[in-house]
Amino acid sequence: MSYAIIGFGKIGQALAKAFARKGLEVSVATTRDPESFASDAAAIGPTIIPKTLADAVKADIIFLAVRFESHPDVAKALPSWEGKTIIDATNVFPVPEELDGLPSSAFVAKAFTGAKLVKGFNHLIAATLAADPIVEGGHRVVFLSSDDEDAIAPVAALARQLGFAPVKLGKLNEGGTLVHARGRTWGQLIFQDLFKKEQ
Repeated sequence: MSYAIIGFGKIGQALAKAFARKGLEVSVATTRDPESFASDAAAIGPTIIPKTLADAVKADIIFLAVRFESHPDVAKALPSWEGKTIIDATNVFPVPEELDGLPSSAFVAKAFTGAKLVKGFNHLIAATLAADPIVEGGHRVVFLSSDDEDAIAPVAALARQLGFAPVKLGKLNEGGTLVHARGRTWGQLIFQDLFKKEQ
């Protein structure tokens, strides 16, 4: 299984730190030339590999860590996203009219034709996401929701590998709305920094 993070702002770098902590390789890309962020990637660790967007999207599981309005530009990188899983870590401020009542992730899913989409890793601020998720025997919770049941299992396995405790919330329009930040409407689980003890 190969991994990529698209977007290398605060959230993208926080995710990269989680991979580096476990010595897992991940490609990182933006719409810019990889040279422009190579030193930032190197500062995080040797397993953080700067790539072009065209190369990074060859990964099996791809974190979308760009601003919501930039997701259509990323989606253009491939004509079909068949066989890919997109982890949507975006939040929406302010809410664009074109959402028309849809959860933002359902809107993102439309852009990535053929992909399986999982909403996740979006409810924590970057500094919290970047911190070691294992504290006093507990694992920091990340919430996952998807309309594709098959998509959640590999993302949950990755979350566990990174040291997090994945909690499934069901479909995007059910539990997924609990972690959506939409303008002034906040899901009840946004910014809830929760831990789960080992069973």
